[in-house]
Amino acid sequence: MISPDVRTRPAGSADRRGGRLWLMLAVLLLGQFMGLLDVTIVNVALPSIGADLHASGASLQLVAGGYTVAYAMLLITGARLGDLHGRRRMYLLGAVVFTLASLVCGIAPDGATLVIARSVQGAGAAVMVPQIMSVIQMRFQGAARAKALSAYGVVLSVGALAGLVLGGVLVEANLAGASWRPVFLVNVPLGILLVALVPRLVPADEPRGTRRLDFAGLVVAVPAVVLVVLPLVLGHETGRPAWTFGCVAAGIVLAGVFVLVERGVAARGGDPLLDLAVLRAPGTASGIGTLICMQVAYGGLMFTLALHLQQGLGDGALRAGLTFAPLAGVFGVAGFFWRRLPARVHHLLPPAGMVISALAYLGIAAGFQDGTQGGPLMWTALVVCGAGMGLTLSPLLSQALVHVPPARAADASGLLTTTMQLGQVVGVAVFGAVYLSQATPLPSLPPLREHVSAHAMSTAAEWMAALSLAGVIGGIALARTVRRATRLDTAG
Repeated sequence: MISPDVRTRPAGSADRRGGRLWLMLAVLLLGQFMGLLDVTIVNVALPSIGADLHASGASLQLVAGGYTVAYAMLLITGARLGDLHGRRRMYLLGAVVFTLASLVCGIAPDGATLVIARSVQGAGAAVMVPQIMSVIQMRFQGAARAKALSAYGVVLSVGALAGLVLGGVLVEANLAGASWRPVFLVNVPLGILLVALVPRLVPADEPRGTRRLDFAGLVVAVPAVVLVVLPLVLGHETGRPAWTFGCVAAGIVLAGVFVLVERGVAARGGDPLLDLAVLRAPGTASGIGTLICMQVAYGGLMFTLALHLQQGLGDGALRAGLTFAPLAGVFGVAGFFWRRLPARVHHLLPPAGMVISALAYLGIAAGFQDGTQGGPLMWTALVVCGAGMGLTLSPLLSQALVHVPPARAADASGLLTTTMQLGQVVGVAVFGAVYLSQATPLPSLPPLREHVSAHAMSTAAEWMAALSLAGVIGGIALARTVRRATRLDTAG
């Protein structure tokens, strides 16, 4: 069996001959790209899905959010499965599940089937994606590792943008009259290629079994999230009956139970799903507060703007996808190059980025207020929004861990990652409800329809701005923590 650690191999090992190491990286990053692609590729296809399957606005929210909920809830468990049963084995299993679920999504006869398949697709991604960074850390050393991580960062930066643009291209092309279905079916040949190449290019590894699964935490966490998110999604269409408030209350109670369960698991020496003790590290809680505000607003913008552009303004899927390009492109560039700014201002970037984002959301609200295509103000606001997000997210993820002990760094990273994904789901649910409650049903006269949708979009964007300003508070607290840590390091 191939050794799990290439550090023990001579420089001329088989992995390095003929560029096999880099072919392995390409296979790994293909899985990462597919997982990222499906977070955003569906956004520009939502109106076509709704029209073809006669799906309600709530169903479309579940199509967009179901993938992310499953991905977020199972991400940490997926990482531990790789540790327990082997990373190549779990990467391959995740790829198979993801591919089969994509096929079901692509041939789904109704909205309910699509929502369920999207959730299974997210579960497959949650098993597949965590193995990628682990294999990179295990198989690459020195300069090769730096190059591999740079390539990994590029995929993270372009994945969201590629999803929006590719989604628009596929829906607009209407291949074989399939409308939105190729958005999901495109994963099938890619997944088959991935499954065929993994056994040939990714060496097998021995299970380490250093972390244990937390079934008790998972059993409580999943229904807690569903009980909160589902009423937010369905509430505006059902008139918010009493059961929706009861579900939210039950979800909050279960969240409290989850905290008690996790503390109990930790007290018994187990591995909790989320080690909440890391929140006691200075700066972590405030950083997570800012992260929640940013991700909720971001998730809401991606969902509502896609609907407004296509259902409200009548844009095609490709044009709608390209509308997001300035935001996604600048987001990736700012997030990748923020370290080139003077080190003395790094601690100020998260709160400054949130202020910039708030101003951008106000610009988006103003740009669409009159029901037109947005014009220069809207485009400028999208560029500024991407800059604000990029200057917030990447520095925040680094700075929120500044006081976390190295032994708990993995737990803190898992908490941040889960927060990011769940924040986007809440954004789709909350801001989707804000937009849909005002824009649906749209009047039959096109000019009036545009103005109603524009008003709904502007209202949602104004609330996104308010949420971003709330996130500044946590950003300032984090900046103070990082500044104190920098001074202590300098004095030491």
